[in-house]
Amino acid sequence: MTQSTEPRGERLQKILSQAGIASRRKAEELILEGRVQVNGKVVTELGTRADLEQDHIRVDGKLLHGREPQRYYMLNKPRGYVTTVSDPENRPTVVDLIAKRQGPHSARVRLYPVGRLDYLSEGLLLMTNDGDLANRLSKAAAGVEKTYLVKVAGVPSEEGLDQLRKGIMIDRGRLNEVRSGRRDRVVTAPARVELVRGGENPWFELALTEGRNRQIRKMFEEIGHHVEKIRRIGYGALRLDVPPGEFRELTPGEVTALDRAAKGQKVVPKQKTPEFAQLKKVATPKKVGRRPTSSARKERRPRSSSR
Repeated sequence: MTQSTEPRGERLQKILSQAGIASRRKAEELILEGRVQVNGKVVTELGTRADLEQDHIRVDGKLLHGREPQRYYMLNKPRGYVTTVSDPENRPTVVDLIAKRQGPHSARVRLYPVGRLDYLSEGLLLMTNDGDLANRLSKAAAGVEKTYLVKVAGVPSEEGLDQLRKGIMIDRGRLNEVRSGRRDRVVTAPARVELVRGGENPWFELALTEGRNRQIRKMFEEIGHHVEKIRRIGYGALRLDVPPGEFRELTPGEVTALDRAAKGQKVVPKQKTPEFAQLKKVATPKKVGRRPTSSARKERRPRSSSR
């Protein structure tokens, strides 16, 4: 009888992530720092496998008792919050925001943000302790569509907007980053761009399947326009439907839709967010009545008195 050659258990960083200890990337850091023990032995190799049901796994001396129930939330991130678990500059984080809303006596669930929204951006942010789903959603290969409302300074030309739609060359890293004496540049994937509200500082709906660092700001800078506001209103099939600073738990159907999106399967978005509908309403000019015909104008003229 041949013995099974399949490796036992799961990768240690995946176990820590599923247990709600940390995100997959942070769990790898914990292992490399020698803060994880398996059956009394310190483990520092990322390929190490273990079985949570059979092995004694400790992080900083604390024993893991099992997988934490997986939770999924939609948060409406306000401006002025950092999309991280902690910040070295002591700025408020999205985790602080949820902890504050939950209250000091509620049962705490360790949640981690999926992807990023920069400090000045706002809108839909996924928070979960499901490290496997978060990891799959974060990979660019998943091609999950993210939808934004973007306010810019000045009116872009149609030629400039077409550049954004087809793909435009931007800096790969941070703004104005230089490597080896030259700027490291990359062409963005095609994007969907639609005018939502006109005027001197118009709003656009922008849909991307990428998530490069400060990508939207760089795209508009390339066509000569500064981005004043960014608000994410869609992520896959999800549409933002909670007020700024608030959050809600996702339905089982929404979690299933996210899982399908992470696998590259097509998902049908929900109807437009009420916030989008309000912007659309403001953007739509009032209908101008048709000019009356010559016969109608004659009927409206006051009759001249007979002499």
